Amino acid sequence: MKTIKTGMLHVFIKHTSASLTINENADATVRTDFESHINVMVPEDAPYYIHTYEGPDDMPAHIKASLMGASVQIPITNGKLNLGIWQGIYLCEHRDHARGRNLVLSAYGI
Repeated sequence: MKTIKTGMLHVFIKHTSASLTINENADATVRTDFESHINVMVPEDAPYYIHTYEGPDDMPAHIKASLMGASVQIPITNGKLNLGIWQGIYLCEHRDHARGRNLVLSAYGI
């Protein structure tokens, strides 16, 4: 396998009810607060949801995934991911009982 010294890593999630984002990863309370806040922003059981075929978390999961996005890109510098000291990649699960998730990772560079 060839080592990439300088380039980019692209991470894509192949789902419409989970997302990827980059945020602080040093303190677990950030993840807890993040989830609490987004659940207030996009609540389950809103009376105007029509797409509820898979339960009360169905449409909220799609909205949350669109707000956060399906991919992230991270620079590769000197053969390592060049994230900030506190940063981490979050795979955000927006369903109450999700099945497995699939990611596509593409690394390119020199």
